[in-house]
Amino acid sequence: MKSFKAILAKPFAKRVVKSIQKWASKPVEAQEKVFQNLITEASNTVFGKDHDFISINTHQDFVKRVPIRDYEALKPYIERVVDGETDILWKGKPIYFAKTSGTTSGAKYIPITKESMPSHVEAARNAILMYINETGNAKFVDGKMIFLQGSPVLNEQNGIQLGRLSGIVAHYVPKYLQKNRLPSLETNCIEDWETKVDAIVEETLPENMTIISGIPSWVQMYFEKLIEKTDKKVGDIFKNFNLFIFGGVNYEPYRAKFENLIGRKVDSIELYPASEGFFAFQDKQNERGMLLQLNSGIFYEFVEAEHFFEDNPKRITIKDVKLGVNYVMIISTNAGLWGYNIGDTVEFTSTKPYRVIVSGRIKHFISAFGEHVIGKEVEQALKEACEHIDVSINEFTVAPKINPEEGLPYHEWFIEFENEPKSISEFIENIDQSLQNQNSYYKDLIVGKVLQSLKITKVEKDGFKKYMKSIGKLGGQNKIPRLANDRKIADAIIKQQFVK
Repeated sequence: MKSFKAILAKPFAKRVVKSIQKWASKPVEAQEKVFQNLITEASNTVFGKDHDFISINTHQDFVKRVPIRDYEALKPYIERVVDGETDILWKGKPIYFAKTSGTTSGAKYIPITKESMPSHVEAARNAILMYINETGNAKFVDGKMIFLQGSPVLNEQNGIQLGRLSGIVAHYVPKYLQKNRLPSLETNCIEDWETKVDAIVEETLPENMTIISGIPSWVQMYFEKLIEKTDKKVGDIFKNFNLFIFGGVNYEPYRAKFENLIGRKVDSIELYPASEGFFAFQDKQNERGMLLQLNSGIFYEFVEAEHFFEDNPKRITIKDVKLGVNYVMIISTNAGLWGYNIGDTVEFTSTKPYRVIVSGRIKHFISAFGEHVIGKEVEQALKEACEHIDVSINEFTVAPKINPEEGLPYHEWFIEFENEPKSISEFIENIDQSLQNQNSYYKDLIVGKVLQSLKITKVEKDGFKKYMKSIGKLGGQNKIPRLANDRKIADAIIKQQFVK
């Protein structure tokens, strides 16, 4: 027998879907409305005055006055906000800072305002409601739902709460879901990830779990612990578990592994959340891509990735994008980010409505497990390790090993040494420690035993040169990428036996 909540879910979903279709069917108008509102609301801020917002009427006016910036370039303004000043990037003060790992100088403080906060919550809710409307399946609302996330414990700085985005969002779970939600607040506040997952296993085992949500690498660890404890597949433990919600990394490398852990196929919903905004969610089970949120206080610009590093690359709006082109996504938001490069590249899979996939990062990186390790970090780690124990190398590249034959996943470093370290284990320890010091996401994964320490595969003398020659890219401006989020280069080097 259906509960009152399940009965109400369908008409509520239908109503929400209608409101989404309203703006999705008029995308250019929706974005123009967002743009004009942003400019008007921020015209009296310090940033607005510095960039003459009062005279901005069109996108071209905006392009002339507001350059593309990354966090480092916007940092002088953000530091003033962190120091407690008002009306700097957005009117008043933010209500939160989402604290994330910085790319070049420590932590990043991403502002979240009272205007921007609702979209972080509503988009995830709307994704579930669109699923209910499409499939007619609302039974899961009566079961327990788990959201694997960071600690909801927040700190305070100059009157502004700060913490991980997932911990902030935990404070906004709707009242009608509170009784269904796991883990408990006490368990959610456990800092040590391994201890936390053990506690989550104990809490959830006796429950009727229907929705499980989180970054795939973290959820995989939870599933493996469930199986270890019960010697049953996850789908047998939780008979009514039929919806997996994920975001943060590409799910495809995990899909086969997950279906094996679960023991059957389950529906999934992909989300595209970030500290800077909730950009998109999967709106159809059988359509590729996620519906871009054009009505959530975020104005989007796009620059073709292949031209991004040119002087004054062309910035276009939603109306001029094309399918299948790799774009760098630039955002301006009601949290006070302006012409902001979040570093992601996207491709459009549809323009009616506008759907995207995340195609990668504008710079090389590894984030197979949500660690966001970038080129600068691996180069710095290797440099420090080499200096510490007097080692020199000719070339290197790094790739993720997602499904090793045994043990936890890891980063595999392919290194061509000029002179090798006397102790490879000490060398590995030095690199790993430097990476943990630079990148808190990577440290969390190592400490939480989602990843094991990196492994080194030695490349033979001139092995990288032989590889580059084999793909017709030897010499000139061609370089081996320092790291990649896949194993194309790694597997080719192994296949062609360029390793020792």
